[in-house]
Amino acid sequence: MSARPFALTLAMLLAPAVAQAAPLPFKVEVKADLAEPWAMTFLPDGRMLVTEKAGELLVLDGNGKLAGKIAGVPKVAYGGQGGLGDVILHPGFAKNGIIYLSYAEAGSGDTAGTAVARARLMLGKAGGSLQGLKVIWRQSPKVSGRGHYAGRMAFAPDGHLFISSGERQKFTPAQDMAQNLGKVIRLTDAGAVPADNPFAKQGGVAAQIWSFGHRNPLGIAFDADGRLWEQEMGPQGGDEVNLILKGRNYGWPIVSNGSHYDGRDIPDHPTRPEFEAPKVWWNPVISPGGLMIYSGAMFPAWKGSAFIGGLSSQSLVRVALKGDSAAKADQWDMGARIREVEQGPDGAIWLLEDGGRGSSGRLLRLTPS
Repeated sequence: MSARPFALTLAMLLAPAVAQAAPLPFKVEVKADLAEPWAMTFLPDGRMLVTEKAGELLVLDGNGKLAGKIAGVPKVAYGGQGGLGDVILHPGFAKNGIIYLSYAEAGSGDTAGTAVARARLMLGKAGGSLQGLKVIWRQSPKVSGRGHYAGRMAFAPDGHLFISSGERQKFTPAQDMAQNLGKVIRLTDAGAVPADNPFAKQGGVAAQIWSFGHRNPLGIAFDADGRLWEQEMGPQGGDEVNLILKGRNYGWPIVSNGSHYDGRDIPDHPTRPEFEAPKVWWNPVISPGGLMIYSGAMFPAWKGSAFIGGLSSQSLVRVALKGDSAAKADQWDMGARIREVEQGPDGAIWLLEDGGRGSSGRLLRLTPS
């Protein structure tokens, strides 16, 4: 046997040992088995609200046990990527009890679009109800199709409400200021347009817009210094993490670091420097789900990092943030699609799976190994 075949044989024998995955740096506890969960948020008393895509809003105790359901949830257009979406608390929830829901809302004919409603949450010992529900924002126009609703929400430190709006797989609305699809929206907590929005003087839906040129932004979060970060699902390649700046154009569908699904090329970001380029991007894709910026003490080395749920990549992804910069840090194989990432009151990291392992979606709690 020559030296080359011997070396190849030895490498093949050693490969399984070399390829073994490193142990996860956290312990994973399964806390609940749910039906297509999409989003979650913690209440001041340690309980949590969880949305299920088909239209249920659940109350779970701090250990993940179902405590009850919330009545009065608006009817959702369930199907494809549509259904009940995000849930967040008003910054003054402890006093006013107001929560916000995003969801796919049916329109005339076979159309639909994302809507955001707010209501007062009335809780009992088990479940509860929503009172005074009012829709404060809608995608305009409603269009056909069942994809790219987005609908993630976050409150800025100054109390303004930000909403991510997908381009509904229609491409060009992301650049059309007469439509609010493919945009990041900024409103007051009651849904009014702030006078200092970058396009407020244009009136119409343009007045709502904070940034544009987005495809399917499925996560937005503020860091400790008030910067707004967004993660966005690209086409065939080109998933992104963006720093969202007032009035900026992020380029979709004119530029992307990915390609069309039929193989047609899309010019990369460096070819059009007038558009804001992503701080981090992925090829192959991770298919980003939820976004959370960690501020807890349980994982001190990760304080200030962004955590992203990976759907097709079935992973939890960490991105290191430093000022205006971002860099890939870790990607852990979770063995199932991860839809949502949240931080618990004690600093534990909580995940919602998006199916897999014989389940339609489990609730997981991560603590240090």
